[in-house]
Amino acid sequence: MNNHGKINYRVLKMNNHGKINYIELPAKDFSSTKNFYSNVFAWEFEDYGPDYMAFSNAGIDGGFFRSEQNSATVNGAALIVFYSIEIEATLEKIKIAGGKVVQNIFSFPSGRRFHFTDPNGNELAVWSDID
Repeated sequence: MNNHGKINYRVLKMNNHGKINYIELPAKDFSSTKNFYSNVFAWEFEDYGPDYMAFSNAGIDGGFFRSEQNSATVNGAALIVFYSIEIEATLEKIKIAGGKVVQNIFSFPSGRRFHFTDPNGNELAVWSDID
């Protein structure tokens, strides 16, 4: 509850002890980042000055900080993996929006997935159940 006796549902949503509740990624170009994630995944953004923007409507909240670096598994970074019920359609949306497929769709024991980079060069993946 806040100081006015009302429940702050945003705080309740984000603050679960011992659970991941926020992620941050590097971004060189905020404009292309917003366009990409808005068009492909329907994310929403809020700017916090010239060097940080938060995102929501992503399954988990997070943000982008201005940086010339990127996040890639070849450098030991964690891999963020999206779920899609239409993996081929998601792959096409990513390509149309300016993403680059770096590993085409492949099968694994419980589904299929592919890896891509966003306009900043951050590596992410998308997986789907077996058809």
